[in-house]
Amino acid sequence: MASNGLPATIAAARAVLFDFDGPICDVFAGLPAHGVARDLSEIVDRYDTHLGGKARGTDDPMEILRLATQGGEPAIRAIEESLTKAEVSAVKVAGQPVPGAVAALEAAHSSGRKVAVVSNNSTACVRAFLMLHGLRHLVHEVIGRAAYRPDLMKPDPHSLLLAAARLRVDSHHCILIGDSVTDIEAARAAGAMSIGFANKSHKGLALTEAGADAVVTDMTTVADALASSPR
Repeated sequence: MASNGLPATIAAARAVLFDFDGPICDVFAGLPAHGVARDLSEIVDRYDTHLGGKARGTDDPMEILRLATQGGEPAIRAIEESLTKAEVSAVKVAGQPVPGAVAALEAAHSSGRKVAVVSNNSTACVRAFLMLHGLRHLVHEVIGRAAYRPDLMKPDPHSLLLAAARLRVDSHHCILIGDSVTDIEAARAAGAMSIGFANKSHKGLALTEAGADAVVTDMTTVADALASSPR
């Protein structure tokens, strides 16, 4: 299912940017995030016991990465490197791509548009998953999080602007497909269009209120729209 704005949004796009965790892969499906978070919190604790206590209060590895900046450069480096290793391990056991994701990537590529993945996950884990499933040829650029700079993760527009520059497409002609409010916020900050992927029932309203140009509930809808709108 899609909102009425999907065809017009797709038609205006010269480049399609895919968020990774959600639209393409369920990163921690096989290696649960709470276990990764627990391991990361133990590493944080070695550098700062007070910060380690805060880290143990979340099961989100990305939040621990953000927290680690308060522990100084050694802590952030240790967490970044450990999280990247965990992500690479996770995508190897994450299972198949999200239903409709492969069709959407193929349709975006076949439509004549530039294609990139822009993610808060590491570049290494995105590339590992694409290679594992034979999808690398469909993606022109992979922009993962900036190493040791969690402040540049979405909702900061850094990754979108970098993708646009590398694709040589003005950000206003790019469209981001993402499943979180931070994706929509990053797109707005970059001057890009956005499609909200409401892969859970409660997300549709939040993505709409965040300013998504269109909202879909499955990636096949995106694939069909792209296939119907060649450049």
